[in-house]
Amino acid sequence: MSQSCFGNESNNVMEEENVAPSFGDTNIQAVQPSPESGSLSMGNDTFQSVRRKSRTKPLTVDVYTVQCNCCYKWRLIPSLQKYEEIREQIIENPFMCKSACEWEPGMSCDVPETISQDGTRIWALDKPKIPRPPPKWTRLVQIREEGCSQFSDVYYITPYGQTLRSSVEIQKYLENHPKFVLEGVTPSQFSFQMPTPLEENYVRKRPAQSSKRKR
Repeated sequence: MSQSCFGNESNNVMEEENVAPSFGDTNIQAVQPSPESGSLSMGNDTFQSVRRKSRTKPLTVDVYTVQCNCCYKWRLIPSLQKYEEIREQIIENPFMCKSACEWEPGMSCDVPETISQDGTRIWALDKPKIPRPPPKWTRLVQIREEGCSQFSDVYYITPYGQTLRSSVEIQKYLENHPKFVLEGVTPSQFSFQMPTPLEENYVRKRPAQSSKRKR
């Protein structure tokens, strides 16, 4: 079973955890390197990572990686477009090292791992089967500062440079721009699902509200 992961720009990075979350019926999970055992990540995942350079601005993902379904080594993906293509199909078409020969000739399971979760980046597990955006549209993920109540924000940039922040805005935009509908653009091509941080305490958990009302 395959998954996808991504990275992002910043100075301090999340600590390595042992197990990443699974996602419902897809049974997708990732086991990160353990500081004690040094064991490699298991599964077939796609991840994004970020280096923190500023704690006052949103962090933009700058590294995309996928884990081989055979040797469990992580391979860098050369572009967001290729990453989105792999992520969309990763359940039906698990990633293998030889797949990377498309952009890195000679790649195989015998080649050393090209990147690992070494504590220098923020790592997040992306959900599988997120559709690729329509041509000339861009899906943008921005990581929030550590301690926020939400890990990231997901936006779509239209071919005209407008930023859309929700499914409601997508629907309204398509209604106001029937040209895109005629070109085959549909709301199903957009997903605002956020990636999940692999650092357990990166997001500040909101305190549970008491069920008892004050008298």
